[in-house]
Amino acid sequence: MKDFSQPLIQANEIVELLKQDLQLKPLYQKILQQKVIHKTAKERGLTVTPEEIQAEGDKIRREKRLEKAADTIAWLANQMISVEDLEVGISNRLLTKKLAECLFSKDVTKIFAQNKLQYDRIIFYQIIVAQQQLAQELFYQIQEGEISFYDAAHLYNIDENRRNLCGCEGKVYRWSLKPDIAAAVFSAQPGKVIRPIQTELGYHLFLVEKLIPAELTADRYEEILQNLFNEWLSNEVNYLLYSQTETAIAR
Repeated sequence: MKDFSQPLIQANEIVELLKQDLQLKPLYQKILQQKVIHKTAKERGLTVTPEEIQAEGDKIRREKRLEKAADTIAWLANQMISVEDLEVGISNRLLTKKLAECLFSKDVTKIFAQNKLQYDRIIFYQIIVAQQQLAQELFYQIQEGEISFYDAAHLYNIDENRRNLCGCEGKVYRWSLKPDIAAAVFSAQPGKVIRPIQTELGYHLFLVEKLIPAELTADRYEEILQNLFNEWLSNEVNYLLYSQTETAIAR
């Protein structure tokens, strides 16, 4: 009779597979990250209460529509984790969030103010054609009302996807655009077509629909906070790895 009391996969088998797939280092780094987070949180007196874990657990169950206890048990089994594993994971995430707030919440407003222009967005349409002459002709035709910008984009854009969208680029951040293009579109008057600009892709025509000035929204706050925290955490882990390497070499 087969013995099903033993797990199908042993821990050492997991480690060996991670090594073979060159995935051990990323996992090693994640473990180091948790060690750094817990050490720093302890130094700053940060903890997570059972009530906070329970509230977050209830939120997860609602999001996954685990209405009955049996549903939760089945989901945990499918994830190959226990209730304790889930609670530890929740605790780690909450502690990480608290530490990020503790370390960098005061810096978010300053970073936003320093980089506010980069967070500006714009809604615009774009036509790219290969020939300068065609770009100039379209520019004048659009200005004279002989053809709409959208029809021209649908007919002449060299990019099929952009043709299908009639040139619509949607909401775009200033930082995602090349400096010369960003300067042109962000200084343009909405509704006015911009003269052709040449890049390595061809000749561009732009029509700005709307400028969206940057605001420190809740999402933007979290984005900046997370970026600051991730940079700090990466530096801390890299320092530990460097120190370990130096010690190994010295031996």
